[in-house]
Amino acid sequence: MPKSYDVIVVGIGGMGSAACYQLARRGVRVLGLEKFEIGHAMGSSHGLTRILRLAYFEGSAYVPLVRRARELWIETGDITGEPLFFETGALDIAKEGSSIVESAARACIDYDLAHEQLDRKAIETRFPAFRPASDHIGLYQPQSGFVASERAIMAHAALALHHGAEIHGCEAMLDWEPTASGGVRVRTDQASYEAGRLVLSPGAWIGQIVPALKPSTKVTRQTLGWYNPLEPDLFDPSRFPVFTLEADEGHFYGFPLWQHPGFKLGSPHYGGDAYDPDTPSRLPSPVHRRELRACLAKYIPAANGDLLGLKACMYTMTPDEHFIIDTLPGFEQVIVASPCSGHGYKFASVIGEVLADLATRGGSPFDLRMFALQRFF
Repeated sequence: MPKSYDVIVVGIGGMGSAACYQLARRGVRVLGLEKFEIGHAMGSSHGLTRILRLAYFEGSAYVPLVRRARELWIETGDITGEPLFFETGALDIAKEGSSIVESAARACIDYDLAHEQLDRKAIETRFPAFRPASDHIGLYQPQSGFVASERAIMAHAALALHHGAEIHGCEAMLDWEPTASGGVRVRTDQASYEAGRLVLSPGAWIGQIVPALKPSTKVTRQTLGWYNPLEPDLFDPSRFPVFTLEADEGHFYGFPLWQHPGFKLGSPHYGGDAYDPDTPSRLPSPVHRRELRACLAKYIPAANGDLLGLKACMYTMTPDEHFIIDTLPGFEQVIVASPCSGHGYKFASVIGEVLADLATRGGSPFDLRMFALQRFF
């Protein structure tokens, strides 16, 4: 007889670990299943840090979610005694007239968020590490910063276990099927389990687990680089923000120095380097390596020192680059929370709360219509 739970969560990365915690703290009998070890580097959540921006150029509808996410990151850090959110400010740099700055500024106005618009000279004066192009402007958001991504997954998993959840690492789901009672039966490479609800948050593997979504998702490889800064004081978190940079060479992003001697820079967001998530190695892209170095030399020369490390991770993109958070058509007991199109980690804390609401209450106080599956069918 399969062991029974209220909810099974498949994929214990950023979203799944948060869902396990939010469910367990409500007294729900939850099982978390992860095909790799907890806190692994095979998916989309490793590399120490992820940006959290309150003013969201991807769409103002995200702002209520990211505000709540920020609250939860701070709350969870307070509970564990180890901070998860670090307020450094965020700077979006783009050409004058770019939708990136204009959309973020509009979100600031719509939601009364603290912000400043900076011209090129102001950017260089306040943040002398940058050498923006002549037509660059910036939007600065003082309440933004970064989340300690790997630390946060461990914190959510530890709190879930503390509240009575079961979490199984190194146990891959093979398949699932509905039961006559309206629940689900999940078969893994180790055992079989049953539950009333199933949450699927497997990141880049969503197209394998839900084949109907494969045509609407594309897995791409991204590269993260760490470089020995020539002027490290310029990159201290007290004086250097997280940032996005839209340039002719691509859309880059970066962080102040934290928990690593190197300055972290992310490869062009829209590189489109298709990637198989089952590739056993995670070799960084040599093209991205050259693009990262070119970005440093032109726009952030004070960080253009020796390479200290490169890591590859994966983005799982939808055509419109919005998330998927919805029940599976025809199977209302199955909730899908993936993919997040390269900008989802900052929301993991609140998406965990949303998934717990969907699994236990059948709804959420947030407007989730833009994440509905019906837009692909």
